[in-house]
Amino acid sequence: MYEDVLFPYDGSDGAEAVLHHAAELAHWHDATVHVLFVADTTRDSITVVAGQPVDALVQRGDDVVSTAEELLQSLGVDYRTDVVQGNPAPTITEYADAFGHDLIVMPTHGRAGISRYLIGSVTEKVVRLSSVPVLTARMQSDERMQFPYEDVLVATDGSAGAAHAVEHGLELAAALDATVHALSVVDDTALGPDVRSTDAGEAAAREATADVAAAASDTVEVVEHVEHGRPVEGVLACVEANDIDAVVVGTTGRRGTDRVLLGSVAEKAVRSVPVPVITVRESA
Repeated sequence: MYEDVLFPYDGSDGAEAVLHHAAELAHWHDATVHVLFVADTTRDSITVVAGQPVDALVQRGDDVVSTAEELLQSLGVDYRTDVVQGNPAPTITEYADAFGHDLIVMPTHGRAGISRYLIGSVTEKVVRLSSVPVLTARMQSDERMQFPYEDVLVATDGSAGAAHAVEHGLELAAALDATVHALSVVDDTALGPDVRSTDAGEAAAREATADVAAAASDTVEVVEHVEHGRPVEGVLACVEANDIDAVVVGTTGRRGTDRVLLGSVAEKAVRSVPVPVITVRESA
């Protein structure tokens, strides 16, 4: 399913654990991990050493990818490394497109010495820009990165935009023999005071999860969930209650007046959900 995994890396504390998770994914499907360091050209990084101009970020990148090479080599993973210059977020997404990567794996923030480009805003830009699915994992003490995934949550509002995420989540679960938890959240805050609005929202949510079950192959077990409240809170509740190992969510989604899988919700999930989150853009 994943054959070429792109891992933008800055060597930050905590990012190595996410790289290890990427290596586990690669082992599972005999994939190659491509470690990429982007020397941020939006910052002044030129210095003079022994009378010669040196790009300090490029030099830092060489050191960072060497460290990654040592880890991946010790884990027996096929890998490639590269150091490039550019504006981080668009460079990462353009690189993934140019070299045919089928998954980007990113920590949600990063900071190390003079290199400081994988902060949350950059990760969120990649989530919004990438035509390739993006797996994000927070570098936080409560983050759970268990692989292989046994329980995968697929968030849906039944929209065409969500359909791409549903398809991806079902394919992933089938490959892993995992259980799919189809979740639709009725955002009561976005509905009118009329009880009929709530009833309509509930019916649409149940239809959306039923569509996931109908789309699943006979080999994929699907458990349907409907939550009420703010979308991200519903995702968090379902993750906690069902020991979810990974979440798959679309970066856009709209059905009637419901707003369930808008880009901002996906980005909130990336920032707050304590398990890996795979975002799939509508046009992916």
